[in-house]
Amino acid sequence: MADDGNRPVTSYGYGAEPGVLAIAHRGGAALGPENTLDAFERALALGYRYLETDARVTSDGVCVAFHDRTLLRLAGRRGRLADLTWEDVRRLRVHGTGTVPRLEDLLGAWPEVRWVVDIKQPSALTALVRAVRRSGAANRVCLSGTWDRWLDDARRELGPPLSTALGWRSMTQLLAGRTPDRQTSDFVHLPLRLGTRRVPSVRLVQRAHDHGLRVVVWGVENARETHRLLDDGVDGVITNHTDLIREALLARGSWHVPTPARAR
Repeated sequence: MADDGNRPVTSYGYGAEPGVLAIAHRGGAALGPENTLDAFERALALGYRYLETDARVTSDGVCVAFHDRTLLRLAGRRGRLADLTWEDVRRLRVHGTGTVPRLEDLLGAWPEVRWVVDIKQPSALTALVRAVRRSGAANRVCLSGTWDRWLDDARRELGPPLSTALGWRSMTQLLAGRTPDRQTSDFVHLPLRLGTRRVPSVRLVQRAHDHGLRVVVWGVENARETHRLLDDGVDGVITNHTDLIREALLARGSWHVPTPARAR
């Protein structure tokens, strides 16, 4: 992976401040077209400073914020995103309205915003590293949702400022009560449920904490679950329903806006 000319890393590192991490999943997908500038700006207007997005790559090597492998659900047409050039992708409309942003543009738009980036394909890794490096955002990014070896590759390229969540293998080991192979991660991202089974528990959260891992749960969509998770010791939540979770956190005095976002 070539060095494209590093920018100096910005301040306000990922997870640097104490308190609950409130993370807007795809910008808050319940309130509008996901992974679009409008979605992220709406979350920022609500006070979120932690945003989650997905990383895929175009056929000409541009890393973009897009969740699905195929185009049908989001763009209403057949085909795969990986078969399109960036010029093709920039003309797509998510649910008929929002455009698909480049990851580099998102990282550079708000220098105090922290990002969870879910790697959706191994071929996106080179372009993702390039985008993070060019935007000087390594210490504001937590990579997640993939195999441990991909995370190791990214950490080698971007260095200690980068945060990561456990990869799938290591997370499975933690769930089974074993010590995760991967010792360099800072977080574990757990689903609220696997099928009908609720995953987080007081015991599992304590086990993660014993391994130096902060626990973030995704799929949290209502106040009741938010309160239960925080009572169990969970460190953060990832939600589509940014408005509802903000109100729940405000109600228990756990809502914090760590730093102001700069205007673009």
